[in-house]
Amino acid sequence: MGGIFDLTGRTALVTGGSRGLGEEIAEGLAEAGAAVVLLARREEWLGPTVERFRSRGFRCEGFVADAADPGAAGAAVQRTVEAFGGIDILINNAGVTWGQPAEEMSLEKWRSVLDVNLTGAFLFAQAAGREMIARGGGSIVNVASIAGIQAMAEFAPAAGYVASKGGLLALTRELAAQWARHGVRVNAIAPGFFPSRMSEKLLAREQNAIESRIPMGRIGRAGELKGAAVFLASDAASYITGQTIVVDGGATVV
Repeated sequence: MGGIFDLTGRTALVTGGSRGLGEEIAEGLAEAGAAVVLLARREEWLGPTVERFRSRGFRCEGFVADAADPGAAGAAVQRTVEAFGGIDILINNAGVTWGQPAEEMSLEKWRSVLDVNLTGAFLFAQAAGREMIARGGGSIVNVASIAGIQAMAEFAPAAGYVASKGGLLALTRELAAQWARHGVRVNAIAPGFFPSRMSEKLLAREQNAIESRIPMGRIGRAGELKGAAVFLASDAASYITGQTIVVDGGATVV
């Protein structure tokens, strides 16, 4: 590939990387030259994606892991190092949601969302960050959401999801400030509405209304998120840390 966006010789760990936005981001990193390690909760989703990547000539491994498991992060980073000799990039993409009015949400559901979206992201960042600090640098990209920037109650009341994504943006800033002196950059992407397994029911019900509020007049398309991830992971963003790139067709500017 060549140039400041080239990721040849680097290794990326992508949580929730077997499908949807995580798969797209992993594909973009691999297209830029990175070796990729995909994590997913289910082998039936993971295996076909790994095989598809390998069929394109990508260096790819895949491991089953649950981001809510406190032991998953350390084990995943260790397996990444064993497979490819190190870890240069972490994409914290694994996420879940639970749609329910706040007054009805159980503590169990609240915790289940926070355990994956925020605590899990912290544990993966912590495990990868330790390795990156020891190696002298790296890039962590947290996949947040415009739900961390603005309320979503009009379309999908989901207090746990919104709180987790807002927390993830704050965590991004804090880790960036702490680790900048070690050469570890920490940034975030905040996608707007994209087709995915998580959003399919909402879009089936509300897509027209959602698109009427987006200046570009449509939701995101396949391939429109990977560029931001490749940029933040690459040397093109070597002086950028603690920032959030919003990819939403202008939804949050009106």
